[in-house]
Amino acid sequence: MHPRNKHLSGYDFPLLITHVPELKKYIVEKENGESTLNFADKSAVLLLNKALLLAHYGIKFWDLPEQFLCPPVPGRADYIHALADLLADDNKGKIPTGKSVRCLDIGTGANLIYPILGQSLYKWRFVGSDINKVAVKIAQNISMANRLDIKIKHQKQANAIFSNIIDKTDYFDITMCNPPFHASAEEAQQGTQRKWKNLGLEKVKGKNALNFGGHAPELWCEGGELGFIKNMIVESASFKEQVGWFTCLVSKKENINLLTKVLKQYKVKDFKTVKMLQGNKQSRFLAWQY
Repeated sequence: MHPRNKHLSGYDFPLLITHVPELKKYIVEKENGESTLNFADKSAVLLLNKALLLAHYGIKFWDLPEQFLCPPVPGRADYIHALADLLADDNKGKIPTGKSVRCLDIGTGANLIYPILGQSLYKWRFVGSDINKVAVKIAQNISMANRLDIKIKHQKQANAIFSNIIDKTDYFDITMCNPPFHASAEEAQQGTQRKWKNLGLEKVKGKNALNFGGHAPELWCEGGELGFIKNMIVESASFKEQVGWFTCLVSKKENINLLTKVLKQYKVKDFKTVKMLQGNKQSRFLAWQY
């Protein structure tokens, strides 16, 4: 994990249970006597991440309906910290903090996780967008309940990313996105089966047996991750004067070479791939500027 990640040393379960007592019944003991969580249980994962937000990020209220994606907080925090480092590179090595730093989270979802973490860790000001009206409403409720300075916009045009969200007078230091990874519901389910197998379970029954939850707009879209990010790059050219850095997570490393070719076609000034490591899992995001 990133060296500034609060979860480098693992989870303080006694502390987390004081914030979310229901979490206690999902704690299991390893053979070596250490406590861990039953990560195969969706309810356990939701309660863990709720407890992390309440215990470490100053949140008083956070909850999600069953159908929405539950984000793993430590990994999401790594993206925020890496973005802070990216901004520091343009600021003589000093991480810019405070409300003067404006960020746009594309596809913020009902969980509102990136704006919550970005505000808590660096006091940045956020706008979040989503195409799902219900997700927008839930995110707005979370923001209001915690008195957060976060604006959530509904993206009314299904195929648009920045259009209708970035106004003519807006300037964002950075944009971020956790895109839909898959091209279909079937592909998403196959990915879920792999997750469950990694948790020690050979087979999971039921199409919606996702340990982190999620539904169509969060998990898949036409063209999958590659198609989504290609569209993002194409559309970003129309907003090059209004954004410092465009960034987007890329789950499949084989997509990086294809996407960098698109960036070169659009003659971006600079681009880079930033790698992140959480345990045995490596993730990455693509960043570009004009």
